[in-house]
Amino acid sequence: MPKKIFFTPGPSAIYFTVEEHLRTALKDQVMEVNHRSAQAEGYYKTAIENLKSLMDIPEDFQIFFLSSATEIWERQLQNLVIENSFHYCYGAFSNRFYDFAADWHLKPQKATAEFGSLPNTDPSLIPADTELISMALNETSTGVSFPTEDIYAIRKAHPDALIAVDGVSAFPVVDLDFSQVDSAYFSVQKCFGLPAGLGVWIVSPRAIEKAEQKRAKGHPIGSYQALPNLLKNGTKYQTTFTANVLDIFLLSKVTGDMLEKGLNVIRREAKYKSALLYHTIEQHPKLSAFVTDKKLRSETVAVANTEGDSAAIINALKDKGFVIGNGYGAYKGKQIRIASFPTHSKELIELLADTLMTL
Repeated sequence: MPKKIFFTPGPSAIYFTVEEHLRTALKDQVMEVNHRSAQAEGYYKTAIENLKSLMDIPEDFQIFFLSSATEIWERQLQNLVIENSFHYCYGAFSNRFYDFAADWHLKPQKATAEFGSLPNTDPSLIPADTELISMALNETSTGVSFPTEDIYAIRKAHPDALIAVDGVSAFPVVDLDFSQVDSAYFSVQKCFGLPAGLGVWIVSPRAIEKAEQKRAKGHPIGSYQALPNLLKNGTKYQTTFTANVLDIFLLSKVTGDMLEKGLNVIRREAKYKSALLYHTIEQHPKLSAFVTDKKLRSETVAVANTEGDSAAIINALKDKGFVIGNGYGAYKGKQIRIASFPTHSKELIELLADTLMTL
């Protein structure tokens, strides 16, 4: 079977160096070592150091490994919220985090928008007693991005609230000043081009303090995945559970590769690839851009409405070896979603764009 090229918005194509690193992992028996061994701790330490260097994460921030970004939604509520959270909801995933808060019987509030657009981000609309404010840098289901300058304005207006940022399909492409947020997280199967099964949680000292205060007031914050316990293990470069050591190893390697390439290069390429994809969408007779406001278009996930069933385009591309994403949820069959992650070279995106124009 000919090798396919995956442009799906996650899981997606593996980073182009992963195959080589997998051979090293087999040779070094990475999948067999104890997760609390010095060997595994070394992978953890290197991954943390590389991530901090790559994305300019403050030195006093902690980075923990969990099972997925979905789990991190729950851990944030468990550790950081007693009653009041506020959620910007403009797609399936940002909506789902709000639903998690409702399931926890908290008192979540939200600002909503039609899919394809962004809610009103005026900080004055957020209640003064909000403990946690949440937004997605990239809403993977719709291709809408949340402007970082709006995040900084929200921080200035609500200095006592914690800010949680979903960077699942954004990091490391989107340039975020981490000192302006308290919780940021992603899964590795998108921009980092790794197998699914690892969530990365970046946490400020203020967030850890909030978890400790919540517990001191008699509110439960969980047990093995409570932030104080994550911190206790993390300072030893260990997880609280038997983690995906292979993914941590691969993350340590791929972040090293990205550092060598240079984040500025990765970000410049992202802008070019996104512009090319949207130019193709706008020129295609059977496609139209879902996100009409160009300032809000994600640089890593392009979403287009299709004339007729999207399966026709998806299947035609698949026959040529290109695998793209369908619309999400209610938009399945009505849209296509195309990832342009760091592993997707400019040449691959150009080839996909040229092929798309022939359909």
